[in-house]
Amino acid sequence: MDIERLTFLDDGAQLFRQVLPPDQLRRLKEILSHLPPDHAGLRLRGVEGLAPILAASGLIGSCAASVLGEACRPVRAVLFDKTAATNWALGWHQDRTIAVKQRVAAEGFETWSIKSGMQHVEPPFALLSGMVTLRVHIDPVPVSNAPLLIAPGSHKLGRIPEDEVRNVVRRSGTVACLADAGDIWLYATPILHASDAATAPMHRRVLQVDFAVSKLPGGLEWLGV
Repeated sequence: MDIERLTFLDDGAQLFRQVLPPDQLRRLKEILSHLPPDHAGLRLRGVEGLAPILAASGLIGSCAASVLGEACRPVRAVLFDKTAATNWALGWHQDRTIAVKQRVAAEGFETWSIKSGMQHVEPPFALLSGMVTLRVHIDPVPVSNAPLLIAPGSHKLGRIPEDEVRNVVRRSGTVACLADAGDIWLYATPILHASDAATAPMHRRVLQVDFAVSKLPGGLEWLGV
């Protein structure tokens, strides 16, 4: 499948080419430069200078706003850096947790966990279905550098039982989300996705950001970035 022809509405994924020009890409690298290297996934909170460039009115946030509208905001950020030292593989799955400020009992919010000192919880699946995820590519991602794999259209199927994942992937097919530095991929947050280990490992820095519009119920609050 031609990745340029994927649409968010039909496939649950869309590529935005060269969203970040060289100067803005350098700025993003500077903002993230003080963070420790060689982390498979570094959850970010309070990184100086990051929140403004993710705003819905900015270059990055506008990709999310194209689907969710101008009221959307970033609610979680993770920096992935796949290198020869951290060259992991990830099986097919759906993202099912959100980050919140503190644990509060609320109907439908279950399976609480702490990740990197941050409170996470599984919300009702309908909430995840109203979210989008951006992957901002800081480095090129050719086939050899472990592009994200997606199952197009799987975002429309709701919560997929683990024993059905392989069948859904087989029916949906797979797409490798190749990218150049400065590109942004937009995904429906619940889309089935996976990642192989890189065959020619080099930096594969990706800033992954979840966006949402709705407020959380029952006194829960988004952690934010």
